[in-house]
Amino acid sequence: MSILGRIAKEPPFRLLAGAIVRILPVSLKTKAEWDAVTRPNYLMGVLYAASQAKEEAIEDISVIEFGVAGGAGLITLQEYAAAAEKELGIRISVWGFDTGEGLTQLCGDYRDHPDRYSPGEYRMDKAQLSQWLTQRTNLVLGDVGKTVQAFVRDAAYPPIGFISIDLDLYSSSREALKVLVLPGKRMLRRVPLYFDDVDSNVHHAWAGELLAIKEFNEENDGVKINRWRGLEEGRPFPEHVWLRRMYIAHDLAAISSTHAPRGARELPLTL
Repeated sequence: MSILGRIAKEPPFRLLAGAIVRILPVSLKTKAEWDAVTRPNYLMGVLYAASQAKEEAIEDISVIEFGVAGGAGLITLQEYAAAAEKELGIRISVWGFDTGEGLTQLCGDYRDHPDRYSPGEYRMDKAQLSQWLTQRTNLVLGDVGKTVQAFVRDAAYPPIGFISIDLDLYSSSREALKVLVLPGKRMLRRVPLYFDDVDSNVHHAWAGELLAIKEFNEENDGVKINRWRGLEEGRPFPEHVWLRRMYIAHDLAAISSTHAPRGARELPLTL
């Protein structure tokens, strides 16, 4: 990194530098590094997925949002996928999973945070959202426990490269994570994950998305989910909340059967 680049990241200058990066026609990688977009978590996930696909010599990937609600996140994911495809040359399909009818509470106890969420919240205007989606984006409506099963079994989807989970509830988050382990699943060796509901004062390891992650790791040997380590290092704004919500699903079975090329290192994520 240049001396000027290091100076720009220092607290006295970083706010001004970030504002400049937001308006300049710089690379997506630079935009993501400086949090210079609406959802840097989504852009970072898409960029990492595209870089991982290049490492694995894969030309097409899927990115998924579980929990579409009004559709703002899915539309943004669609925008980033199109931009990353153009810049990096990896074709990217977008998938959005939702009931379409708002939250449902399935397990009937504290695990679904009934103290915070109510059935029917985040209902979707399906007709309006459909007008905003392009051909690259697929909306999958219905109970996630059933739609994920059908998706892995029947859909001709490219390997999964990035997943955002904003389902709020333990029950639906648990079902969504099965997309990584069901027979016939297709995923990259490392899949970045964003969990939206893991770090407020009401969240804990015995409910919600954190419990879904814990049980996933206890029940599955071939794929494990862990925090995205080192993501904060070298960033201008390492204190931003979204960084603590990023994880990676490691396909241990696939990794065991591969051999890194001489001199291989972790994927470059900062400048």
